[in-house]
Amino acid sequence: MSDSRDLLRHTLATLAYRAEKVLRDPPAGFAQQRFGTSGRTPTEIVSHLGDLVEWGTRMANGDHKWEAGLTTDWTSACDRFFRGLAAFDAALTTSTFTPHSPGVIFQGPIADSLTHVGQLSLLRGMAGGAIKPESYARAEIAVGRVGTDQSAKRKEFDGDASAERPKKD
Repeated sequence: MSDSRDLLRHTLATLAYRAEKVLRDPPAGFAQQRFGTSGRTPTEIVSHLGDLVEWGTRMANGDHKWEAGLTTDWTSACDRFFRGLAAFDAALTTSTFTPHSPGVIFQGPIADSLTHVGQLSLLRGMAGGAIKPESYARAEIAVGRVGTDQSAKRKEFDGDASAERPKKD
């Protein structure tokens, strides 16, 4: 069980690292921009991220109750998300994973959160505020570091990430 706990906590730290990069310094007007007739605004997506990590905390504590909240401004939504990540990480340190297994906790709130961080990254690019490519496998990600205090040492590069692949003969 400790291996699963460690992996879940590392995944939350990875989520925090990637989310901090995407949520930091958004382009002007981005937070309330609507990219389609039925899609959420970026602020609504970040608010949903807060819902997900709060749900994950409840699951780690043995409950399954889903509660949707609405945070209507960017800063409050981001703060709620990172506070929720800290609470989720703390809950994972003591969770008995009863009745929710680590796999269920991963496949629900954690996987959905990773999807939405990717969605926000794509929307930023559409809004003219693309995120620089980075070698995330070399990122300084630390279990328990789930706030905005992420490592400033980045392995970012210009251009297309596919240029890093070895050429085949």
